[in-house]
Amino acid sequence: MAKKGPGREPKNIRDRGEECDLDEGYKSPLGTFRDLSVANIRSVVAGSRYIQALILLTLGGLFLRFYDLGFNSLWLDEASTYTISVKSFADIWQVTAGGEFNPPLFYWVEHVMLMLGNNEVILRFVPALLGVLAIPLFYLIGKEFLDRNAGLIAASACAFSPFLIYYSQEARAYMMMLFFVALATLFFLKAMKSGSLLHWVLFGLFSALAFWSHFYALVMIGALVLFALIEWAPRIRTELGNLKMLVAAGVVFAILTLPLIIVTLQLFVLRTSSAPTYGIQGLDIIFETFVQVAGMNLYIAFLLVAFFVIGIIQAFRIEKGKGIFLVLITVLTFVISYVLSFKMPMLPRYLIFLSIVFFLGIAVSYRAIYSLWNTRAAVYGFIAVLLVISAPVLAGYYSSYSKEDWRGFSAALEQKVQPGDVVVSVPGYVDQPLDYYYSSVKTQTTEYGATTAADLDRILAESGNHTTYYVVTGDISAADTNGDALQWLKNNTTYAGSDATGEVYLFTRS
Repeated sequence: MAKKGPGREPKNIRDRGEECDLDEGYKSPLGTFRDLSVANIRSVVAGSRYIQALILLTLGGLFLRFYDLGFNSLWLDEASTYTISVKSFADIWQVTAGGEFNPPLFYWVEHVMLMLGNNEVILRFVPALLGVLAIPLFYLIGKEFLDRNAGLIAASACAFSPFLIYYSQEARAYMMMLFFVALATLFFLKAMKSGSLLHWVLFGLFSALAFWSHFYALVMIGALVLFALIEWAPRIRTELGNLKMLVAAGVVFAILTLPLIIVTLQLFVLRTSSAPTYGIQGLDIIFETFVQVAGMNLYIAFLLVAFFVIGIIQAFRIEKGKGIFLVLITVLTFVISYVLSFKMPMLPRYLIFLSIVFFLGIAVSYRAIYSLWNTRAAVYGFIAVLLVISAPVLAGYYSSYSKEDWRGFSAALEQKVQPGDVVVSVPGYVDQPLDYYYSSVKTQTTEYGATTAADLDRILAESGNHTTYYVVTGDISAADTNGDALQWLKNNTTYAGSDATGEVYLFTRS
């Protein structure tokens, strides 16, 4: 029986995708979950080059994400994760409701992880693991969207992506958001083809989990829903059954996220009540997102954006809906981000889910290459190119610090201070990464936090003639926009060094 659904592909399109068959006619015995058996799994692993390649990509991605996981110190945002995650489950929710711009799910998971220990590897383990699991998810998305070749190329782009590797090694919620958005996208594509209630319910479930991971996931989820409505628009009256399925997904999402939706609305009003003091604004957010998602290198970005554009053209040639899917989600995400960048802090990492669409478009472009180079080497060559262009960036990433060296800075500070000295964090909240490594109890020093010149004057009056060390980061420019604190430091202190990255500064006053 033919599958029903607005995303159903004409058979001839599916057949053309199998012209480049890496398996050379091998037929997998795994059709459904009922076919799962040791013998069938062995057959697939031994006989399918797609599965063999996916296993190698996943193992390679695992190595890249877990290699030297604790090399970098925790920086401010990761230290903030620790500060929140050590609280109770109830207190974590209160922090979110009180103004923390991240939902509680990731902090709850980190709270559980901290039961296993407290170090950089423990805090980054879940993002790294989810980063590895995203690789086969990208394969399944590419396969569902077009074919197994596109899936393999999308998985390769994910496995070798410096951008995704970086955030897989960061104790923040971005990789969790990407993981659940990828699952939601996978079941959305399945639901659009099958019309299955189960697929729509799973879309609603994973969309909710993505939203509980990071508020900005709502942009991608909304774009997917809008695409479904556009696809159904010409026949919405005759296919109300499909609309009911989407409503069912919406009900699942609403039930699971109702408490968070209320908090989100309150936080949105709070965050947009004044102009942002940090982040990227206007068209720069579009440019910088492409550069970072493409590999944190301008030249690589131009190359991959070219592949992405070719992929969009190919998608329209294959099926109009596929092209609309790629364009709609990309354009809508950037339009919303452009507008919001003037109202709230906006950074490329909030758009990490866009890597799904970006790598999907790049993967589709293989069809253009295959039409010119009619051999399986076109697919393998594409994968090799993705590895080669990422290698120099990754070599630099693994050979130097990519985050502030609070570990080394704190160790050096402990060697400098004497009992009775004063240590001031400027701005005050950078005491979070400092105190993760530095102990005022062990050094018998007194700590303060300061954000304004008035704070610094007050601390100076309270500390008397004690030698004072000022720990300063560039965050002070966002925290004290009028620059009074920096001017105070310039007039009253002496520069005494920095961390290995040159991003954490030490000033002193005797």
